[in-house]
Amino acid sequence: MAAYLDREQAGSEQVPAADNPPAPPELTALAHAHGVDTGYDTGSGPVQVGARTLTAVLAALGVDAGTPELAAAALERHRAQRAARLLPPTVVAWQGRRTVLDLPAGAEVRIELERGGEIRESTGGQPHPLPADLPPGRHLLTVRADGRTARAALLAAPPRIPEPTGRSWGFLAQLYSVLSEQSWGMGDLADLAELARWAGAELGAGFLQINPLHAGMPGTPSDPSPYRPSSRRFADPVHLRIEALPEYTRHEEAPDLARRARLLREEVLEHDALIDRDAVWSLKRRALELLHTVPRGVGREAAYRAFVRREGEWLERHALWNALAEVHGAGWHAWPKGLRHPANPQVAAARAELKDRVEFHRWLAWLVDEQLHAAQRAATDAGMPLGLIHDLAVGVHPDGADAWVLQDVLAAGISTGAPPDAFNAHGQDWGLPPWRPDALAEAGYAPFAELIRASARHAGAIRIDHVMGLFRLWWVPEGARPTEGTYVRYDAEAMLAVLALEAHRAGTAVIGEDLGTVEPGVRERLAEHGVLGTSVLWFERDWRAGGAVLPPERWRPGCLATLTTHDLPSTAARLSGEHVGLRHHLGLLARPLAEEQEAAAAELADWQRELVRIGLLAEGEPPTPEALYAYLLATPAKLVGVWLPDTVGDPRPQNLPGTWDQYPNWRLPVADATGTPRTLDDLAAAPGTAGIAATLAPLAPVPAGHADRRTPPGGAV
Repeated sequence: MAAYLDREQAGSEQVPAADNPPAPPELTALAHAHGVDTGYDTGSGPVQVGARTLTAVLAALGVDAGTPELAAAALERHRAQRAARLLPPTVVAWQGRRTVLDLPAGAEVRIELERGGEIRESTGGQPHPLPADLPPGRHLLTVRADGRTARAALLAAPPRIPEPTGRSWGFLAQLYSVLSEQSWGMGDLADLAELARWAGAELGAGFLQINPLHAGMPGTPSDPSPYRPSSRRFADPVHLRIEALPEYTRHEEAPDLARRARLLREEVLEHDALIDRDAVWSLKRRALELLHTVPRGVGREAAYRAFVRREGEWLERHALWNALAEVHGAGWHAWPKGLRHPANPQVAAARAELKDRVEFHRWLAWLVDEQLHAAQRAATDAGMPLGLIHDLAVGVHPDGADAWVLQDVLAAGISTGAPPDAFNAHGQDWGLPPWRPDALAEAGYAPFAELIRASARHAGAIRIDHVMGLFRLWWVPEGARPTEGTYVRYDAEAMLAVLALEAHRAGTAVIGEDLGTVEPGVRERLAEHGVLGTSVLWFERDWRAGGAVLPPERWRPGCLATLTTHDLPSTAARLSGEHVGLRHHLGLLARPLAEEQEAAAAELADWQRELVRIGLLAEGEPPTPEALYAYLLATPAKLVGVWLPDTVGDPRPQNLPGTWDQYPNWRLPVADATGTPRTLDDLAAAPGTAGIAATLAPLAPVPAGHADRRTPPGGAV
């Protein structure tokens, strides 16, 4: 799971009973009726959720439970409404499975198909089966009975998400950290395309998984984390390669822009500076303001207008929010009252007043979309079966564009996070507003569908951060400690149906980040629908056998297998033990340094013995990155991911959970073992790159008409 701003408070493990007393029966029953859990297990035993927490969470769901009398009345209303309704707000029909509706005898059923046409039926006295041959799509279901009419979104979804064909390996990269000699101080979309061309054509990589490219919050200093964006629906123009725009060469200031860009690049590559996203965006924004004045050719104008039509109101509102943020600041909760909701008449007036700025931000979105398309095309043209794997963050910044646009389906006064566990006794507050499950259902899950659709548009697969959020999320009321939260349930059947439908339409695979606390049955449900999991070597243990290393043949095949992620120590640090020293230096260890070092050494010894056992190391030989990646190759994992900095022995993590300004999270360029930044060309020439690629060569796809590069000379694998 991606790490976010950790709002821990010392001494918050215990909640005083008087501050959050036990919930009375009426409140407990009401919470259960609305999908709010009243207890959880930390691994050390069950914990009951207090009344204050349940009351606050129910209030965010629009339910007043401030007193036992109000809770009882709310429960009675809820039961009456459920009994009186003909249909739930959304109905799911899996193709190939029998779906029945419990309807009164004589009810009239009408299904308006998404692509035109309709189906009409009447019920008998039994549960009414929906047609078994419904085409995949978002249909409209209408039922009339006993003088009542009910409508619901009908999601007809294929039972399984498209999966990758065959096995393959690929790189895991943080795009901002991968600079070339043409970058403007951070990696960009042209660098992404170049990385994909090289990795696919030269190394036989089948995919390239990158960090979220979501639009960040405007203003300075900005939050460099890609996991707390302003919008997940649109990508950030900071990733643009300015020189790739046709208008660039036609502007007289191009030489000066190039000179200033070179200085930004040299600061990082030659003077060991951190990546300065704000400085990069300041220069790119200046360039884009200038290029926006250059007339577009008729062909580009037509392409732009087609993009605007395709994106519709989603684009209009995103562009408008950005224009308003330029005037009133990024925190829309503090805007003039009439501008705080996109449906207000004052917002329509502001749109007219700011039409030029709205147009500018629409144009930026189009430019990014074009370069994303070009990067995916470069990947597939290089022979990658999947190409790009885009990362979908678990939520958005509460003051950002998406939170403004989607405020009717997000829970106000609530933040998502994680409960206390063995690694974090204080719990976590990520500062991200969650979906309201009731409002999402009433909207037919259209906002979630649009998010998946946009993420999959230029991808061979999407990775869903904290995929367990399709089932439940930890809600922390505003002003409460992370320990004072509770789980809120989502309709996993509907969420999975949306995911399957949109992935089917796009032809994309889906990878779920299912690390950490996972409720029993969740991984099985995800696998049932074709969602691949995430398996990190160091965590693959047989806990029923005392935590022994899990042999490769017992790994699940439906996963992306890796040695590390952006939130974990690099392979070089694991092998040297340097990760323990770093965490000790920053005061992050839960145990004395000597104990942590002993545990790390024991862990490494376990894996050394396992590598020797299966013949990947000689007795007494220390583990190497190549041996560890060979171990992943020995598993049945569908995909094997190589952390790009492993190719040059970079020991530093890109993000260190539990830190904010104590560590340069999300600002490090890829560097070698000495900390010297390395360009994309350096990575391509590095011996470590060749070694790892050779190790994983059996997974490389074989282009039509080419020799089988998966078999080395002599025929040995």
